[in-house]
Amino acid sequence: MNILEAIILAVIEGLTEFLPVSSTGHMILASSLMKLYNTEFLKTFEIVIQLGAILAVLVLYIKRFFISTDIYLKLFAAFLPTGVIGFFAYETIKAYLFNPASVSAALIIGGVVLIVLDKWAGQKKSKYEKAEDVSFADAIKIGFIQCLSMIPGVSRAAATIFGGIFSGFDRKLATEFSFLLAIPTMFAASGLDLFQSRDNIHSDDAFLLLVGAGVAFLFAIIAVKAFIFFVQKFGFKHFGYYRIILGVLFLLLSYKMGLTLAP
Repeated sequence: MNILEAIILAVIEGLTEFLPVSSTGHMILASSLMKLYNTEFLKTFEIVIQLGAILAVLVLYIKRFFISTDIYLKLFAAFLPTGVIGFFAYETIKAYLFNPASVSAALIIGGVVLIVLDKWAGQKKSKYEKAEDVSFADAIKIGFIQCLSMIPGVSRAAATIFGGIFSGFDRKLATEFSFLLAIPTMFAASGLDLFQSRDNIHSDDAFLLLVGAGVAFLFAIIAVKAFIFFVQKFGFKHFGYYRIILGVLFLLLSYKMGLTLAP
């Protein structure tokens, strides 16, 4: 991997991680188009740039964590189902659902859901004013729905936004709760992956890893700020259309290029 390829992947990660469009699908497509092999370093690089993207949300929303302890408890309640189910099911999911057909189907179905969800959400008023107000029952409900994001192509953001709307949030609050829930969920998943990949990190790779994390951080800040504005003005339906197009494109390219999704 050269510096240009590292920057391209980091930009894609930063822009897509918190949007309901599946950063996994984008990263797989980009890596395949650039003919990057699924090496141990590429896996480690993807984990590091994901951590850079998470840091962007932590920086943007850091004040929320000093208002009260409620936010910690609610996010922990929402994270718990994913943490427990993911611990037992993740390897099985990687073994059976990490294939072009599953990813494409998840992208397309998720796109249709977002289009329908947008019409439904546009007619609702939020029963909560802020994320801290969510009940523990609704937080856990969102956590169980977030478990769907373990299926590649579903998108963690899409799953949690759907869970938020289903639990009585409006578009803006569902989106913000999705950002906040990303912090424990992604830190846990990425931290575990990084710990398991620690032997693959060498001093020669440090520059690419630092550049990747920095670029992902900057573009994630842009994406998060822009997404809030876009959702309030236009809703989710355009992301649904985009997912459907991407799903069809992913399926066509996977068979044309012989794309495989090695976990």
